[in-house]
Amino acid sequence: MSELLAMSGIFFDEVDKICILKPEVSKLTNDLKEECQIYTEKIDEFQKIANTFIIMVEQLGKEVENQRIKAIGARNILQSMEKQKGKNHQQVQALITEKSMELERLKIQLNSLQKTEMKQNELISQLTHT
Repeated sequence: MSELLAMSGIFFDEVDKICILKPEVSKLTNDLKEECQIYTEKIDEFQKIANTFIIMVEQLGKEVENQRIKAIGARNILQSMEKQKGKNHQQVQALITEKSMELERLKIQLNSLQKTEMKQNELISQLTHT
């Protein structure tokens, strides 16, 4: 009787439940279903790991960008300080030159005043001795 039913496409499983699939096909189908569920779980787990990795890489990229911007800012400040140092050096050199010229002028004026003083002292000396 079961052979006659099998020819009609009706089968009984291990608990004598009526099925339209052969028991071997039904078992393979269930096995495939379980493997697909395991595969799907592994894909989900991989996706979670990949998303975590992507987030970490994005954060690292942002940190690298922040450090790059800080480095550019520091370099710009350093260049600005070097330019300012050059300007200050030029100003100090100009001031030294100006003060040196003033010193020379004052030396000349001092010499002139000393000569005038000597002449006046000689004149006073001459006038008082006569």
